[in-house]
Amino acid sequence: MRSFRWHLLCALLAGLALRLFFLLRYPASSGDTPIYENIAMNWLRHGTYGLWVDGRLIPVDIRMPGYPAFLAFIYWLTGHAGEAARPLVMLAQAAMDLLTCVLAALLASSLAPETQRSRVSSAALWLAATCPFLANYVAVPLTEIWAAFFTTAALCALVPGVILVRRWNEDGSSNPGTFRWLLGGLLIGMGTLFRPETLLLGFVAIAVLVFFWRKSPVRILGCIALLSAAILLPLAPWAGRNWGSLHELQPLTPRYSQLPGEVVPYGFMAWEKTWLVRFRDVYLVTWRVDGEPIPIEDVSPSAFDSPEERAHVAALLNNYNETLSLTKEEDDGFAEIARERAARHPLRTYIGVPLGRVATMWFTPRIELLPFSGNVFPLAKQWDEDRTDQTVTAGFLFLNIFYVALGLFGAWRLWGAGAKHRGKVGAAVILIVLFLLVRTVFLTTLETTEPRYTVICFPMLMALGAQLFAVRYPYARPLARYRR
Repeated sequence: MRSFRWHLLCALLAGLALRLFFLLRYPASSGDTPIYENIAMNWLRHGTYGLWVDGRLIPVDIRMPGYPAFLAFIYWLTGHAGEAARPLVMLAQAAMDLLTCVLAALLASSLAPETQRSRVSSAALWLAATCPFLANYVAVPLTEIWAAFFTTAALCALVPGVILVRRWNEDGSSNPGTFRWLLGGLLIGMGTLFRPETLLLGFVAIAVLVFFWRKSPVRILGCIALLSAAILLPLAPWAGRNWGSLHELQPLTPRYSQLPGEVVPYGFMAWEKTWLVRFRDVYLVTWRVDGEPIPIEDVSPSAFDSPEERAHVAALLNNYNETLSLTKEEDDGFAEIARERAARHPLRTYIGVPLGRVATMWFTPRIELLPFSGNVFPLAKQWDEDRTDQTVTAGFLFLNIFYVALGLFGAWRLWGAGAKHRGKVGAAVILIVLFLLVRTVFLTTLETTEPRYTVICFPMLMALGAQLFAVRYPYARPLARYRR
């Protein structure tokens, strides 16, 4: 414990230095930043959770209320709002991110054998504190820091709960981890107030509980009911507000985050889902709709299967560029092209493009908030143009691959541990890995392929990867019975 305290102090100081570096050197904003700030200011000053549209302050539900509530609290505390309050917002996020590092260490400890917990938790702490990817998001007013905190905190409660349920299921222990499931549900619900996909962790936890259904369905049903009620409790005020102000049954946010009365370009988005893989194309196409022209030259060649199809898309975009507003006829035209492309190449549309999106979101340099191009190839050309840019980008890319590989091998080591230890943590490993898989599949269905969507998962990767730093696991020896 004395050794771990020194690791805790030194790792947190190193992590604080890294976060202050990003905060002071690379402060940033995002397209969502003004939305959150305006909602927070209107909520604080006018008592309305809404935005100004055509000179009127109207209630909205396009963003969950957690982050605007955090911003409104900072504005109330300091008397400043918007850009003037951003430094304190970022400092608060730095403190929250360091707490997430501690939670990653706690999560790693709950997965490790008792004799290795200090070593494994120290490794996870250092990995999380020195990881630049999540630390970078300290310097931008977005929800990633809070979502990572609540997701990791919920797992810290649910993983021991899964272990207790498994032990209770095997030896009849009287403690199924009731408090763990209650706390985990509350944390999932609070995390959902910041990012709605946090709710996926609740569905995965219920699926894991159902796995234990066969031996004691009544008591498992009690755990599921407790978890579900705890998740819904923080969401109830938000759902009630939407019913009272907007007259809609909406416990989360609208699927496409549209304003009341705003037209959703379903056909255009369906067309994008047949080819859009790179994050670069999100800037060039997706985020320009209804506001900026989209030249046909900026559209990726993968969006066309033939010269005739390219000409059809060019005609639709030319009509759009005249008004900078996508009409229903134009949207229907894109929907027709999407149907034809999906029918022509179903494997590409439903397997190839989603896998490409997975690669974009998971294996990326993650420099979207930094002043670097993100281009590594072609090697010779990029080296001649800007060696520093290419070196930093390539270094971040390999670092990202290293973290992902570390998490995969750590999960594999846990699963390959001896029967005695695996019996305690096998279901917990399934919980974490299944959540990562389900969340990744869900992200491929979104309209954009933003790498920030997966950065929330990095504390989990650190907790799994830290298992590789254990000196020894109680591995099973399957050949031993044949040697006797």
